[in-house]
Amino acid sequence: MQIGYTMMGEHAGPKALVEDVGRAEAAGFDYSVISDHFFPWLDEQGHAPYTWSVLGAAAQATSSIPLMTYVTCPTIRYHPVVVAQKAATAALLSDGRFTLGLGTGENLNEHVVGRPWPSADVRHEMLEEAVLRSLFAGGCVHHTGRHFSFDSAKVWDLPEQPAPIGVAVSGPASCRLAGELADLMIATDPDASVGEAFAAAGGAGNPRYGQLAVSYDPDVHTARRRAWEQFRWFSAGWKVNAELPGTAAFSAASVAVREDDVAEQIPCGADIEQFLERIAAFKDAGFTHLALVQVGGDYQAPFIEWAQRELLDAARAV
Repeated sequence: MQIGYTMMGEHAGPKALVEDVGRAEAAGFDYSVISDHFFPWLDEQGHAPYTWSVLGAAAQATSSIPLMTYVTCPTIRYHPVVVAQKAATAALLSDGRFTLGLGTGENLNEHVVGRPWPSADVRHEMLEEAVLRSLFAGGCVHHTGRHFSFDSAKVWDLPEQPAPIGVAVSGPASCRLAGELADLMIATDPDASVGEAFAAAGGAGNPRYGQLAVSYDPDVHTARRRAWEQFRWFSAGWKVNAELPGTAAFSAASVAVREDDVAEQIPCGADIEQFLERIAAFKDAGFTHLALVQVGGDYQAPFIEWAQRELLDAARAV
């Protein structure tokens, strides 16, 4: 299993993200992913720079580490034609190191353009229509669909090979989409059933990407506190989180979450066995790639140094 590094835009500003991915490349991480938010989940996180500018800078600041959106929504805040142009440019700037990870999005980020937030089934319809590989083939493309229409769209600067496309999954509908349309599957939980559904829908043998939040610190109490302050938002689950409109809503939804609750889900401290146990769960569930999220923008460098020294080789060997 390959081990990746997450540029978490909700935790750090753009310059710090670029500096950190350079450190991750030097430390030997296998790849890097980046979130694409207009808002952080909580005010305590404090950041949300424009992901695509960060990707361009990261592509120039690194030379070998693969880069990937984890994930971007090509349906409301961005039009799919614009996403295609951005993905092609990112692939060119990175010399083919870019993978386009897509998902149905969150109300948190998409509401800012003033459009109503669709139901989950409509969001899946929109994503299915938005995965338009024809835009990466050159020439003018015309499209009239249920959710999108465009005329004479042409992406002028294209890489020799189109960027691979990943689709985020969480249930049967998204697994079907990923299996039918994507080159790889993206998920956040070590759930073997989503990988099986992805394979059954046409994704057999394709990569499966996961993500794991961690809170490294030599002091376990500091690590636990940081995890609670910045990552308690996840406790309500995806179905609820996708509907919430802002940081105040996430704060209210997580008001009863205790530090112990977060520590049960996120390995905290410097006990490598605790980290390896959580990593092994993804491997056992059939994941081929796992991106680690170090909680806290001001503690990336110590985490990367520790990962290089103690974690990466052990994680690959689980």
